[in-house]
Formats: sequence, C-alpha cells, structure tokens
Amino acid sequence: MLANILKENNVDNHSARTALAFVTLRADGEREFLFFRHPSADMRLRESELDINLIKQAKIFHFGSISLIEETCKSAQLAAMNIAKNSGRILSYDLNLRLPLWPSAEAARKGIMNIWDQADLIKV
Repeated sequence: MLANILKENNVDNHSARTALAFVTLRADGEREFLFFRHPSADMRLRESELDINLIKQAKIFHFGSISLIEETCKSAQLAAMNIAKNSGRILSYDLNLRLPLWPSAEAARKGIMNIWDQADLIKV
C-alpha cells in the first residue's frame, strides 16, 4: 500500500529506502518513536544534487538537525544553508532532537549547536 502511494506521487523508491518514523502513544500519554532509515534516501543527498535556483528563490529555507547526523547529507545541508543565507533568505531551524539517531548525546549536542547561530528562527 505505501509503495503504491509513493509511486502515485512520483517518489522513486528503488535506489534507496524512504525513511519512516512510527509514533505511538504510551499509556502515560508520552510519545514513543521507532525509526527506519539506515540507509535512507535522505541520508544519501549530495551537494551536487541541490537545486541552487530553487534555494535562491525561496523566501524561507527550513532545515532540521537530523540531516546533520550523516554524511553526505550533512555537507549538502550545510551547502544549501550557505546558498540560502548568501541569497538573503530566512533560515528556519528545527532542532528536532532524536537521540536514538545520533551516535551519542554529545555528538547530538555538538551537531545541533554547531549551526545554532546561523538560524534566524529556531523551532525548539
């Protein structure tokens, strides 16, 4: 069913998996997350695949911390941020802390805080 929905929306699911996050509600009302993404298409984004004109035309460039976990998507995101910033675009940052995706809590802190001062807006 999901594969058909992706196909109907022109999503190529043959070269890499599409990342999935399943969210359930625990008995105490807290959310619990289960991620399937190693390796997923978002982790394979390369700087050479960026649509520079699209980034330059955007009013706001929104990015998240999850893309900072793995190369090559980390370098691609940093390049896209620089293009947006140099084009006078608003940078919106969703720090979206998901510790199970990071190698360690310290790596998450460093990765998230490394670009904190670049953003115009931060979603906490």
